[in-house]
Order: sequence, then C-alpha cells, then structure tokens
Amino acid sequence: MKNKIALVSFVFIVFISKAQEVLPLYTGVVPNSKPYQMKEIELKKDGNFFGYKSISQPTLEVYFPDKKIATGTTVIICPGGGYGMESYLLEGIKIAKEFTSNGVTVFILKYRLPSDSIMLDKSIGPLQDAQQAIKMVRKNANTWNVDADKIGIMGFSAGGHLASTAGTHFDKSYIENKENVNLRTDFMILVYPVVSMTDDLTHEGSRTNLLGKNPDTDQILLFSNELQVTANTPPTWITHTGDDTVVPVDNSIRFYQALIRNKVSAEMHLYPKGNHGFVLSLPINEWMLPLLEWMQKSGFM
Repeated sequence: MKNKIALVSFVFIVFISKAQEVLPLYTGVVPNSKPYQMKEIELKKDGNFFGYKSISQPTLEVYFPDKKIATGTTVIICPGGGYGMESYLLEGIKIAKEFTSNGVTVFILKYRLPSDSIMLDKSIGPLQDAQQAIKMVRKNANTWNVDADKIGIMGFSAGGHLASTAGTHFDKSYIENKENVNLRTDFMILVYPVVSMTDDLTHEGSRTNLLGKNPDTDQILLFSNELQVTANTPPTWITHTGDDTVVPVDNSIRFYQALIRNKVSAEMHLYPKGNHGFVLSLPINEWMLPLLEWMQKSGFM
C-alpha cells in the first residue's frame, strides 16, 4: 500500500523519492550549545544517501500514514551509529515507511551527536534532543491527529542507548519544560541496543563518543540504563542476536531482567545468529511482524 504523506508548510527535503515534513527541533537557541564552526556532513554509499555525521542542528522528520488506516499511535525513531554518525536511511526512513503502512505516525529524530566542539556538556546533548522530541510530539498531538497516550520511542544500537536513556531518565527534565509536559514515553522499542556504559557490556566507541575517554564512575553508572529501571519504566520490546560481536547481547538481557524485576511488561526476541544490524538484512515486514503484534496486544495500536 502506498502511503499518502501529509505535507505542511515547513521546510521540505527530498529523501529517496518522496518529500517529507522536516521540523527544527528547537525554535530558538539550541540548549547546551556554544559557538562552533562544525558543518553537518551527508553520508553516501555507492552514490546514494545513507546518513549523517557532525550533526549540530537537530530535526524531526514526519511520516504520516494514510488517514484511512491511521491508528493514532506514534513512534519516535533514533537511528544508530555509535554516537558518531546516524544510519538515517536503514534505521530511519525504511522503518518509518513500514510503520506508516500499518497506520503508525513516525517522527525520525536527527539528534545532535555528542561533541565538545558544539556542546557545553556532550553527555546530555542527545538526551535533551530526545526529551524535546517527546515534548514536541505530545504537546502537538491534536494538531498531528495522534494519541498523546500512545507515544513510543525506538532506537537501534547507540540509538537504542538514547531511547533507553529517554525511557529511564524522564523524571528529570534536561530541557526547558515550563508547561510540565510529560516526558515519559508510553512504550520503548530497542533493537540490538547499547544499554550499558560498564566496562564488561558497553560498546566502547559509543561510550567514548558520549562520555569521553576517561568517564568517571558516576557518569558510567548514570548512563548504564539497566541500573536505572524502575516500576515506572515504560513497557518495552527488545530484539538482539546471540552472536553480536559489536554490542554484546547481555546489554539486552540485563535490561530485560531489570524490567522483569521491576514488574515492567516486556517482550524480548533473541536470535542465535545474524550479528550486529541483523534486521537490516531481513525483509522489514518479516522482522517487524512480532513487534507490531506486541504493540497491538499491549494496547498501543
């Protein structure tokens, strides 16, 4: 089914074959920023658009489903890339199109990549953008015809760390939030996620990019999200492979165990083989079918 994309009078950018609504994440000064000269780089593979690096101006790109099948459910997608780049096509656009064909509205978050050259505190930059995205979607739910109580966040690899950080650190607002908008998402979707910053679990590149080469113990513990789970953590769907040589599967396992200990509804799908990024080599509708079924039976669709 071809999706009808609603276009609003904002900035339009063409990706693949369709134009999408692209919104600046902040209307004024980007928080936690400082003067910089860094310029965003668009990445290409075999001459085709692939993703971004050196991101300093965060955006939300909106994908609307056909109104006839719209469920009111929303997913905010955080592409992965080790906090050093963002795999925007494979872990953003293609996933968005599958969701919209199933009636789900999608916002792809192009979040700032942590950098001392553009941020006062790079460790909280991506989290600020995730919280701002949640705030923006929930605050404008009526405008976009989505349900303010059915907002999820999805992350791949290091984007999974960002998503799980947003899902476990919502009690503290890292952005201006005078309206006291609820920053807790209603559910989380984690795909081969980086969850922990501890030595035995973390993806070293992601930790270095986010926290620096020699993070202190407090930072490591704060951003090890398996240690931040509470009974109020959103219901979560997780998938990973046992042979992942980039991000150890124990990231997902320990997060799942923490969810179960805190009586948080969770479902996990582990596969023996496929290595990191395994879902990208599978038909999208095949691997996403269990996810969509979980969303339905959990009352999110």
